[in-house]
Amino acid sequence: MRHPERSETMCHPERSEGSAFRPAKSRSFASLRMTLLSTQLAMQALAVILVSSPLAAQAGKEILLWPSGAPGSEGKTAIEKVRIADGGDHVVSSIHHPSITPYLPLKENSTGAAIIIAPGGGHRELWIDHEGYNPAQWFRDRGIAAFVLKYRLATEESSTYTVDEHALGDMQRAIRFVRSNAVVWGIDTARIGVMGFSAGGEVAALAAMRWDNGKPGAADAIDQQSSHPAFQVLIYPGNSSRFTVSKQSPPVFIAAGYNDRPDISRGMAELYLKYKEAGVPAELHVYATAGHGFGMRATNKGASGGWASRVGEWLTDIRMTKAR
Repeated sequence: MRHPERSETMCHPERSEGSAFRPAKSRSFASLRMTLLSTQLAMQALAVILVSSPLAAQAGKEILLWPSGAPGSEGKTAIEKVRIADGGDHVVSSIHHPSITPYLPLKENSTGAAIIIAPGGGHRELWIDHEGYNPAQWFRDRGIAAFVLKYRLATEESSTYTVDEHALGDMQRAIRFVRSNAVVWGIDTARIGVMGFSAGGEVAALAAMRWDNGKPGAADAIDQQSSHPAFQVLIYPGNSSRFTVSKQSPPVFIAAGYNDRPDISRGMAELYLKYKEAGVPAELHVYATAGHGFGMRATNKGASGGWASRVGEWLTDIRMTKAR
């Protein structure tokens, strides 16, 4: 699968060659021509702004969450690394410029819902195809705007980042960023949710636990937006023992494999019960023949290969989307 590139397109309007007028032309004609030229240049300038803006990024183009640099990444100059795993997956590390890659549905197909996806990788790397780009394409094709998050990695060798400050901060920034651009992208601000796989599931769950209504007076207008997710989708999330639930928690969809390690295969049932006791809508799927890391691959077999369809049905059940 082709690895998306960042959208850094720059255009320059062509210089007009109509500045010299023949003396035989009348003053009124010259004035009209100047007006037309001024309008043309203004339109060209507007085109430059629109094409250069991050908001003009098409599906599959990467957008930096902090174009001038992320807080906590000052002085980090190491370039991002991408390796190809044995199965062909792109595996990303050395992330110092957190970003989202948007997958936007056609306007006529849009449901108005959006989901921000955090791939897993043990906070050391991101398996960004089967736990990022593949599900993003699936949701986009069903009218749900999807955004694949590259977040900073806390357990990578020599990392100075933490899960609770930087990885969570990147997810919170992504929620605020999508909400601030909801009109441009055709998204309902009340229907923006989060999804995470494995370590990314921990990041998504933390975002559902620790949100705010925005930071009034913040110099950055994006930070003034709420970081509240309307729903959460947790696919075999890690460190679930630290998840807390309250009556204000957003609805949750949980999926895991019966053959996964105990803190997940058993922990997901325990997590479901926490939501049940709090009275928060929750749906749990434990797949009998699945283990860890099934994600979304063309080679998936059995019931676990249909988890995304179950998420789509659940989103309709909780009225984030309408039946199609």
